[in-house]
Amino acid sequence: MISITKPSLFIQPGIVQRNIKRMLKKAKDTGAEIRPHFKTHQSLTIGRWFKKYGIKKVAVSSVEMAEYFAKDGWKDITIAFPFNPNEINKVNLLAEKNIINLTLLNTETISYLNDHLKNTIGVFIEIDTGYIRSGISYHAYDYLQKMADLIQKSDKLILRGILSHAGQTYQAKSKKEILEIHQQNIQRMSGVKKTLKNLPGDFIISTGDTPSCSMAEHFENIDEIRPGNFVFYDVQQAELGSCKYEDIAVCMACPVVAKYKERNEIVIYGGAVHFSKEFILKDNQKIYGHIVDLQNNGWKLTNEKGFLIKLSQEHGTISVSDSLFEKYQIGDFIGILPIHSCLTANLMGEYLDFQGNYYDHLSGAKRKGSTN
Repeated sequence: MISITKPSLFIQPGIVQRNIKRMLKKAKDTGAEIRPHFKTHQSLTIGRWFKKYGIKKVAVSSVEMAEYFAKDGWKDITIAFPFNPNEINKVNLLAEKNIINLTLLNTETISYLNDHLKNTIGVFIEIDTGYIRSGISYHAYDYLQKMADLIQKSDKLILRGILSHAGQTYQAKSKKEILEIHQQNIQRMSGVKKTLKNLPGDFIISTGDTPSCSMAEHFENIDEIRPGNFVFYDVQQAELGSCKYEDIAVCMACPVVAKYKERNEIVIYGGAVHFSKEFILKDNQKIYGHIVDLQNNGWKLTNEKGFLIKLSQEHGTISVSDSLFEKYQIGDFIGILPIHSCLTANLMGEYLDFQGNYYDHLSGAKRKGSTN
């Protein structure tokens, strides 16, 4: 393995591109257009891999992220997060040269945009189909009709469609439950579209969470899917059944700083500021990461017990088998697959491959004082 001195996030480009191609094929086979969500990787370099496969439309989760990718030539961007009026000046600048779609949740925002927009933009009405995070309830038909009518009367706004995120799939306990949520989401979004009157002919339904998009074989009535996590996957997705462990494309490498034989635990330099505090429950134990065997050109799964079971700010505690305890010495690096790759990538701010190449990330660019 190449020389490193501190916690580092490794990427395997071959696995990333395999995941991209698989999801693009899924979209093609099911007839849904794909607008990949770039909030997981947030990398210009990885974004260019999507371009190589013909992708021209993307979703992001912030205005800042939209700016970052617009500078790299992305011209059709949906900001799949409720519009923040305080960023109107940035939105106006973005819309001068790009197709920008905003996400709206109320009539007040429509009025604000009518008064402050300098350029025409597209808008999606966000629908809450059961996640209970943000969005208008799928059965609030009168309010949804009012919003659709106000948008279409505006000379600044173009009604693109309705948008949802079935994030409740991440808490599902089985593939069957995920597919049930997927079908429920489709039915509720389709019901909204059928109920609304006087819609434009190009009105679309946009949805997409990685568990549903990875497992479902049918996307009836769905025009656009927006999965994001699939580009890397992670332990949570593997445990849900969205992917195999071999599909996880990122891995933390953390140095061993202490060993405690009496409890078969290894302490690493790698804590919540590197991994986040996302966890899964496995046999009633909180798991913050899954141990793998680092090798010169990647990593491989091990049959030995090894889980990251406790995190503080910089410390991580790993519970290991007897043989793994003996294998790792102070100063050695341990490979750990993250529970949630999106958060780990955002905290680390860059990627490294096993040939010594670095890959950008928006959060890392911000820390360095440049997003160019």
